[in-house]
Amino acid sequence: MAITTVPGKHVDIKMWTRAEDVEPQAMQQLRNISSLPWAVKHVAVMPDVHFGKGATVGSVIAMRDAVSPAAVGVDIGCGMAAVRTSLTANDLPADLGKLRADMEKAVPVGFGAHKEAAFGTRDAQDWQQFWRGFEDLTPAVRARADRAVNQMGTLGGGNHFLEVCLDTQKRVWIMLHSGSRNIGNELAQHHISVARGLAHNSALPDPDLAVFLAGTPQMAAYRHDLYWAQDYARRNRAVMLRLVCDVFRKRFVKIGFDEPISCHHNYVAEETHFGEEVLVTRKGAIRAGLGDLGIIPGSMGTGSYIVRGLGNPESFESASHGAGRRMSRNKARQRFSRDDLIAQTKGVECRKDTGVIDEIPAAYKDIDDVIANQADLVEIVAKLKQVICVKG
Repeated sequence: MAITTVPGKHVDIKMWTRAEDVEPQAMQQLRNISSLPWAVKHVAVMPDVHFGKGATVGSVIAMRDAVSPAAVGVDIGCGMAAVRTSLTANDLPADLGKLRADMEKAVPVGFGAHKEAAFGTRDAQDWQQFWRGFEDLTPAVRARADRAVNQMGTLGGGNHFLEVCLDTQKRVWIMLHSGSRNIGNELAQHHISVARGLAHNSALPDPDLAVFLAGTPQMAAYRHDLYWAQDYARRNRAVMLRLVCDVFRKRFVKIGFDEPISCHHNYVAEETHFGEEVLVTRKGAIRAGLGDLGIIPGSMGTGSYIVRGLGNPESFESASHGAGRRMSRNKARQRFSRDDLIAQTKGVECRKDTGVIDEIPAAYKDIDDVIANQADLVEIVAKLKQVICVKG
C-alpha cells in the first residue's frame, strides 16, 4: 500500500497502514513521539501498530544522541526464533497431545522456571563470560541472579508461545516467541523511572517518553543493561529451541534441522540511515535489511510468515513484528467466550480454557492484511500454520 504521511511537530509520521485504522490513543502517542527534538527524519509506523506504554507498539524511531527506554518496550529483546525440520506432516502422530505435553515438560511456561540451569555445560566459557556481566547490572536487580539463571530457557506468558507449524509444502517447523523474562522487565522499569527524573525530560508531552542523552552516565548505564538483556533474550530463545529440538530428536531419531532464524523485535541498534549514525529503537518491529530473514507471527489460530527484508530506507529497514492487537486484553475477555476460543482454534492442539481468551485470534488484526500492507518492506519466504500451540 502507499505510505500514509501525517504531519508531526518535529518530524513527520509515515505509516504502513491507514490513519483511520490507528486507534486514537495510539495516534496521540505517535504525535508525542514526533515532537521529540532528538528524532531524525520521521517516525516509521508498522501495519500492526497499537497502543503501548509511552511509545506505540509497532513504531520505529531513529534518534540522534538519545534513546527512550519506553520506545524499546519493557520486555527488552523480545523476539522470535524458528527452525525448519526434515519432517513432513505425515511424520507427525495423529494425536498431537502427547507431543505438546512433552514440549511443555521440557520448557516451563507462565511463571515457571527450571529447577536447575538449562543451558548446561555446552560452550561453558561463553556462558561464564555472559553471566559475569550480571554482576555489572544496576544494583536494583542484583538479588534476582538465581531466578535469572533458572528462567533462562523458559517461555513466560501473555502473547509468548511455542509452536509446531506446517508450511505450504507440509514441512514441519518449530517456532517460538519470548523475551528476556522478568529480568529484562525489571531493568526496563528501573531505567524508565530514572529517565523520568532527569531535568531535560521535564517538558515532554508524556513522561514515559523520557530519554537518556549520549555522553551521560545514565545513558552508559542503560546501554550496558540494555545490551545484556538483549543478549539474555537471544540466548533464552536459543536454549528453548534446543530443548524442543531435543524432544523431537527423542521421538524422531533421523530428524534433521535447518539453520535457525532468530530476530529481536523490542530492541535498540546502532545503525546508519540517510547518511547519519543513529540509535534505532524498534518496539514491535523487526529489522528488514536487504536479505535479512525475519519472522512475523499471527495469532494462536491463524498462522505466521517467514519473510526476507527488502531494505526499504523509508521504514529504517524495518517491518512489523506480528499481526498486532485490535483490542485490549480486558476487552477480549469481556467480548469472547470459551466456545469462541474453541471455534477459532479448531484444528490446533492448544489450551482452550478461559485463561487464554485474551489471546483469542479475533483479538488480533488479520495477519494476511498486515503482510499485504508491507509488500514494499518484505517478501514472503514461507507461510506457516500451527498444529500445536503452547501458551503460558
